[in-house]
Amino acid sequence: MILNGQTMHKRFQRRIARLKGVRSTRWHSDPTRVPPGQVVTDHFPVLHEGDVPHINLTSWQLRLFGLVEEPVSFTWEALHALPATEVATDVHCVTRWSKLDTVWEGVSTRELLSRVTLLPRAGYVLVHAAGGYTANLELDAFLANDALFAWGYEGKPLAPAHGWPLRLVAPQRYFWKSVKWVTAVEFLSRNKPGYWEERGYHMVGDPWREERFGW
Repeated sequence: MILNGQTMHKRFQRRIARLKGVRSTRWHSDPTRVPPGQVVTDHFPVLHEGDVPHINLTSWQLRLFGLVEEPVSFTWEALHALPATEVATDVHCVTRWSKLDTVWEGVSTRELLSRVTLLPRAGYVLVHAAGGYTANLELDAFLANDALFAWGYEGKPLAPAHGWPLRLVAPQRYFWKSVKWVTAVEFLSRNKPGYWEERGYHMVGDPWREERFGW
């Protein structure tokens, strides 16, 4: 289903309305940290499409496939055996809130990529999640220095509503690209739209350019 611009705008306004109860929202005076049109919150709003899935770690896997010489899958134990990293970064939601100095623990996207050999045509990724949700990213944004697959937040395991057991954190893009409940990464030669991109959100989603919508 492809939604027109008017319908998509109404959905966007409904998502903003869900945030009206978020307290401690303020303008930030440092334009180098907060993109245009954003306000800073001390809270961590929960926004996602559908229900929080029930995930069984004994059968869960993270799969890397597509334009790679050989697909690779990681169990939960194998993923945790990889070198871990901690990233402190700011995140920016398309619904206009920003949260500063968030701290995530997990494995960097670059570390994961070192476990496969990409084919030369690979330039984009489509990140898959439980329930069929997807989001697209250019390979450069996926491999940014502060991008990781996180299993922890602020020194604790991720809460299920924030993506446990694993979510992508891609701070160079609006936060809908930071997919919750990740199950796979598909490497592609073209920029294939994900769930929200098919419904009118921007194919790139750079918060500094206010790339919220694709029309």
